[in-house]
Amino acid sequence: MPYTSWRGVVGLIKPTHRPGSLEEFIRLTPEGLSVVPLFLDVRRGTIDEFTKAIEAYETKVSELAELGVDVIHPEGAPPFMIQGFAGEAALTSEWEARFGIPVVTSSQVQVEALRIFGANRIVGATYTAGETNEAIVKYFGEAGVDMVEIAAIDVPFQDAGQLSTQEIYAHTKKAFLRHENIDGILLFGSGWRSLGAIDPLEQDLGVPVVHAVTSRVWAIEKRLHIRCPVNGYGRLLAEMP
Repeated sequence: MPYTSWRGVVGLIKPTHRPGSLEEFIRLTPEGLSVVPLFLDVRRGTIDEFTKAIEAYETKVSELAELGVDVIHPEGAPPFMIQGFAGEAALTSEWEARFGIPVVTSSQVQVEALRIFGANRIVGATYTAGETNEAIVKYFGEAGVDMVEIAAIDVPFQDAGQLSTQEIYAHTKKAFLRHENIDGILLFGSGWRSLGAIDPLEQDLGVPVVHAVTSRVWAIEKRLHIRCPVNGYGRLLAEMP
């Protein structure tokens, strides 16, 4: 029997067991929207691990479809970004056709959020590194977004959640100030606790800040025809465009 809730049910596929982003998502969503989370076991955050993860994602998508959720959201953008923008779209379209349920990834909702703000020349900040970051820049380029820099903070993948809001703010601001004519910032990845940096960055730098968790909340509510603005976490959730 399908799971139901009066505003809808979203199925999340979390790439890691890292705490933080699931709680943040639930706190930012309205009463009546229920969440069914499933988990993978990504640990190293490397390209080879991300490449192997797609088969595991598909198994979880099938499981959520059997439960009858209203939207399926595979989190963890890098495994999908390395498929390329068009390849990712083909994959999610195939899942939608097979299971009859909307499927949208973390990377897709971040592209949607950047487009809604008209942010075409951006700076990214992240805790990922190396080949992963090369794939991120390439993906956004294919999506029509010029990421002039993706500034990686020097922290082990598994320790990103220990960074403070102040460290994330300072790291991102320095990257932004290295460039001119930037019309948006992307705080990439939901493994670091960066929600608190969104409002100060927007206030001080005057550009929209797109974040994995806030993009997730906005895009899923949009698909479920829900509109519940939340203040304190940037323009996307405050305005719900």
